Formats: sequence, C-alpha cells, structure tokens
Amino acid sequence: MPYRETEKMRQRKAKARQRIIDCTYACVAEGGFRSARITRIAALSEVATGTIYRHFESREDLFAEVFRRATQREVDKVAEALATEGDATVRLEHALRQFAERAIRGPVMAWSLIAEPVDPKVEEERLTYRKAYANLFESAIREGIRDDCIPDQDASQSSTCLVGAIAESLVGPLSPAQADGNVRITPEDKNALVDSIIRFCMQGLTGTRK
Repeated sequence: MPYRETEKMRQRKAKARQRIIDCTYACVAEGGFRSARITRIAALSEVATGTIYRHFESREDLFAEVFRRATQREVDKVAEALATEGDATVRLEHALRQFAERAIRGPVMAWSLIAEPVDPKVEEERLTYRKAYANLFESAIREGIRDDCIPDQDASQSSTCLVGAIAESLVGPLSPAQADGNVRITPEDKNALVDSIIRFCMQGLTGTRK
C-alpha cells in the first residue's frame, strides 16, 4: 500500500516551511539578503540545514519567496492608499508618500527590496513587482486624465517613470554605506527628503508646482 501523508504531517510541514520563511525575513530585515545565511536561518528556525532544502530547492528559491512576500506587503499598502478618498492626484500623492515613508522607517528591508544586489531569481521578482507598482499608478493616472485633474499623457510611461523616480531617489538615503559611515538622518531631514521626492513626482506628473 503506497504511503499517504496524513493531514497532521502536512500541517507540520507547512508550519516548518512558514517558520523558515519568517526567520529568513527577519534576517533580511536585520541585515539584508547578504546576511541571510542558510546556517543562521536553520539555527533560528530550529531545523537542520538539510530540512531547508526539503522545502526549497535552493537558497535562491527561498530568497525569491521571501522577496515576493515582503514586496507584496508594500504593494498592498500602495493599493490601500490609492483606494482612499480624493481625486487621482490626491490619492497618487498619498500612495507615493506611503511608499517613501515606509521605506524610510524600515531602511534595511527597503534597501534589500529596492536596490541590494541579488541573485537572478530575486531580480526577476524585483522586476515583476516594479511592474505591479506601475500598474497601480497607471490606473490612477488614467482616471485622473479622464477626470481632467491630470494632463493628457502616456499613462503607462508616466507610471513607469514614477516607480523609477521614487525608487532611485531612495537608493542613496537607504544605502548601507550611510549606516556604515555612521551617517544619521534626523526626523526633520527624513520629512524633508520625503517631501522633496513627492514634490518632484507630482510636478512631473501634473506640470504644476505646489
């Protein structure tokens, strides 16, 4: 009679897999993907190193899964911001500010998601999620054009520009070199940085100054 996995066994495996993902996420949030070593993840997860490879074919597969989950949280926050009240410009500004402020509050994870050199599988996920952000912005831009609060333009191109502008603007401030060089950004500087980024994005989008 062939072996049939019991429900209890499936649940145990699912819990172990989730624990590995959670511990990997914690490692990345603390020091980026570069610090998330399999031996450390195994120790934190209280499993043998080989157990990790029973749940994930490779280190890259594990990191890609963690990247997907971490970035989806941020995409969901942007989507929530775009679903609030107000015209398209108000909601876009709110969503961009949400993106920037969350990145500043969690600089290590944000750097890991936005700019840290990563394996090809993780880089593929990065490109996928940049497109996810762009799709959200594009829908809002099209709505704004339709409602005459945003000038007529190529919504697809503009949305891609917004993603690139806000991500690249944050690379320097989020860089580990800032922390390694003991560069401290004051709360006032953080607010000014976010305001500057949002002002640039919205002026480029609407052609008007605030």
